[in-house]
Amino acid sequence: MTGTPESSPLGTAQRWVLVIIAVALAFGLVILRGGIQSESPMEQLARRSLDPQTAFTNGRPTLIEFYADWCQVCREMAPSMLELEKKSRDRLDVVLVNVDNPRWQDLVDSYDVNGIPQLNLFNAEGEPRGRSLGLRSPEELQLITTALLEDEPLPALPGVGTVSQLPTSTSADNTLAGASSQSTAGPRSHG
Repeated sequence: MTGTPESSPLGTAQRWVLVIIAVALAFGLVILRGGIQSESPMEQLARRSLDPQTAFTNGRPTLIEFYADWCQVCREMAPSMLELEKKSRDRLDVVLVNVDNPRWQDLVDSYDVNGIPQLNLFNAEGEPRGRSLGLRSPEELQLITTALLEDEPLPALPGVGTVSQLPTSTSADNTLAGASSQSTAGPRSHG
């Protein structure tokens, strides 16, 4: 070997063609992956989400999704939820509540969130209408949304139910219920 550099098998024009092709491929990949926007659908929803108290008092039906960043089912449902939020922005409030954020612990407890994703459904007056547990398809989300917007009964889907008002318990009821009524299970306990 001598100290002379080897000549490139590609000429200058061929190198420029390769650079242009590489830039075009990179640009194409960015476009195919949803653009330069780095936020996931779940992050977009969370960022745009109203405070629950504001949603309850603005005269629109409200859908609260209790979720966690690590929840695969929540991430799977997020594009459909984002599309739902975009379509019904002026008629329905879509609120996201992260169960891992200590700020929302009182809300998680008061709505008895014991699994995620959990959708709590409210009428325009902020009164509970029902809830949904688990993954929902875009079609199921549309049925739920239509029921809320038109103040109709919730669709008969597995994992969707109405909310009933329980009577206030008496001290005798508390004695009979014992410690079993004091559950410490939460959405992250899987217990």
